[in-house]
Amino acid sequence: MRRRILVPIDPTDPARTRSAVDQVVRICQREPVAVRLLRVQPVVSGHVAMFFDAQELRELQEGAGAEELEFARNLLAMAGISCSTTVVIGRSAEAIVAAARDFGCDRIVFGREEPSLAGRIFGSLAQQVRQLSGASGGNFQIIGS
Repeated sequence: MRRRILVPIDPTDPARTRSAVDQVVRICQREPVAVRLLRVQPVVSGHVAMFFDAQELRELQEGAGAEELEFARNLLAMAGISCSTTVVIGRSAEAIVAAARDFGCDRIVFGREEPSLAGRIFGSLAQQVRQLSGASGGNFQIIGS
């Protein structure tokens, strides 16, 4: 059975994206895997949402998310690795765990994360995902910080 990897992408941190892609490339050199890039778009506040109908807002968010995945997709393509992409709207950690479960992923690959004040208080995104997946019975290997 071919293994599946989920790679959550944060477009505000290209170094982290490059780090995650480098890890995926190393994994793909050792074994055949299916790679899925994921962009979690934040939920838009009600004040912003009131200016759009639901369908239009969803299309805008999905389009922006697809554009934000292009950097990682291009890096993988240069390494000869194909991937699929998905854009979801929601809270990051919860959406990542749900996507990993929905797509049957056994690993979630994060890039190197620089320590931040929010990370020290709330835990890094990888730590939040690890905690949520453990609490929900998810059996994902978390790779990265």
